Amino acid sequence: MPDLPKVSIIVPVYNADQYIANSIEQVLSQTYTNWELILVDDCSTDRSVEIINEYLQDERIKLYIQEKNGRAAKARNRGIDLSSGKYIAYLDADDVWMKDKLEKQVNFMEDKKIAFSYTEYEFGDEQANGTGKIVRIKDVLTYNKALPRTIIFTSTVMLNVEILGKDIIKMPDVPSEDTASWWKILRGGYNAYGLRDVLTIYRRPQVSLSSNKKVALWRIWNLYRNVEHLGIIRSSYNFVIWAFLATARRL
Repeated sequence: MPDLPKVSIIVPVYNADQYIANSIEQVLSQTYTNWELILVDDCSTDRSVEIINEYLQDERIKLYIQEKNGRAAKARNRGIDLSSGKYIAYLDADDVWMKDKLEKQVNFMEDKKIAFSYTEYEFGDEQANGTGKIVRIKDVLTYNKALPRTIIFTSTVMLNVEILGKDIIKMPDVPSEDTASWWKILRGGYNAYGLRDVLTIYRRPQVSLSSNKKVALWRIWNLYRNVEHLGIIRSSYNFVIWAFLATARRL
């Protein structure tokens, strides 16, 4: 039986002491075991590092501390630089994976020999209990199809480094860096393939940056105009569809 490919799991950490132990435990409980967990602390001022240190006896778990706060994109990019796996998977500290998430997604990517995959997910409450609201996805998502559909959720993504290389995976340091990153990969000629299985719960606290509608509107418009450099007509077209679909997902 061939060796299982290694998955590098990248977790940016910033003042996540109420979640980080659970994040580590859910990786430890995965049915897929050939992984490395790269935790990049972005100058936390709480007990995050102290909690992570309790798990470092497992040699698969690694902690790196940024010299200065640089936000999520820079933390993830450092994790990419330090990774050694064939695959990269992202996990945000407050999200939840199902126990077989890695196993199913690696098998999916190996079978299809693809570079980029993502899965369905369920909205959760503050305790990450599923609310029954599930985001359904497309089997194949191209660049043009992705522009008005921000359905690729960071904690569901898996990328094949051997196909993509690390440079294209690096996240730009802009607001909504994750969406900008997916579009960059898709614009490079790769497609995102959807695994139609709910393998992640997206925890939604009552007060969060993503719940600020004005901020969300500005971010997506900024991506269209100043990151993707789309014309005003194409930007407006995608923006209207995005606003409708984004609202529908959250109802």
